[in-house]
Amino acid sequence: MSAVGQLPAPVLALAATVMAAWLAGCGSGTARAQSLADRAATMGDGVLLLSFAAREGVCGDGRGNIRTGGDSYRGRSIWESDCEPGPVRVAAKVRSGGIVDLDTYVGGRWAAHPDATDLGMLEPAAAARLLLDLARTDRGEPGEDAIFPATLARGIVVWPELLEIARDDRIPTETREDATFWLGQMAGDAVAGELEELTGDERVDLEVREAAVFALSELNGDEGIEALLRIARGGDPRIREKAMFWLADSGDPRALALFEEILAGS
Repeated sequence: MSAVGQLPAPVLALAATVMAAWLAGCGSGTARAQSLADRAATMGDGVLLLSFAAREGVCGDGRGNIRTGGDSYRGRSIWESDCEPGPVRVAAKVRSGGIVDLDTYVGGRWAAHPDATDLGMLEPAAAARLLLDLARTDRGEPGEDAIFPATLARGIVVWPELLEIARDDRIPTETREDATFWLGQMAGDAVAGELEELTGDERVDLEVREAAVFALSELNGDEGIEALLRIARGGDPRIREKAMFWLADSGDPRALALFEEILAGS
């Protein structure tokens, strides 16, 4: 009798269950390795749905209102809405095998839809990969719209990939601008140097460089202001103008000192 045949029936049953789960996982992993564009191509028309856990500080009302942390969710009236801490939900509208629209929600639940294909609750890393792949390959608005939900994935560091997208001139300018904006929002002081370098790279589209200036203005602490001060003192006049604008908007006393210095020397 074989060694397997000598095992008690309960153990054999458990082993069979584990093997079935493992095989199912392999099949699921293979399926999920497909890009969103690949999935859309097999659908014709419809809606692709995916969900994943939101990072700390992200919540929403299940509709279009999403808080990413830091700002009060309350409105200016006596009415307020519940803010659910996830999951992130992305709906990709598909027409003739191509993704034509992308909407992001946090919280709530999917309504029944006859043409919907629900990919289920994905691991945050897998969802971020799908979305960033779409951002890199789609030439229209869905690619741009894929950046934001990728930044909401729990436990995932996406800023190095956002920086790659921002620098890649094969990607549409609008998508690169959006990547630059969220780069500043997510990474903060950790990428101030990278953003400053991006503003001075003449190989990069002007719009993307201007977006990097704005991203610096959004950073907390000294790193953003110090970088803007350096940019305002030299380099491309168009970029200097943007830096001056955001310095003026900051109200920082160092900005006022710079303006006085420039005016006194003129």
